[in-house]
Amino acid sequence: MIQRQYSNQRMSQLVSFGNLVWTAGQVAKDPSQDVAGQTCQILAQIDALLADTGVHKSNLISANIWLSDIRQFAQMNEVWDAWVDRENAPVRACVESRLARPELLVEIQIIAAKA
Repeated sequence: MIQRQYSNQRMSQLVSFGNLVWTAGQVAKDPSQDVAGQTCQILAQIDALLADTGVHKSNLISANIWLSDIRQFAQMNEVWDAWVDRENAPVRACVESRLARPELLVEIQIIAAKA
């Protein structure tokens, strides 16, 4: 059974099916911060979404990351590296992309497995 949480007519923020959990792409709620600050916000949001389904970040399978400027890759990675479970790192893709609003610098979407 597919379970959707935090949904509106356009999208759900969290979808579970079987043993898998998907988040929508998460962006910073306060986009006035730099890429490191926005990444911190996003990872905290992901932690909260995963906690709602009892999933820990050690169960990440995949992460997709979009940066508005790939030159900020190292700054984003500093925050990511401090957050990710290094013994259980997911597969990951990171690309440069125009995001929905100019003030958004990073967006992250993940897939994880329930324990």
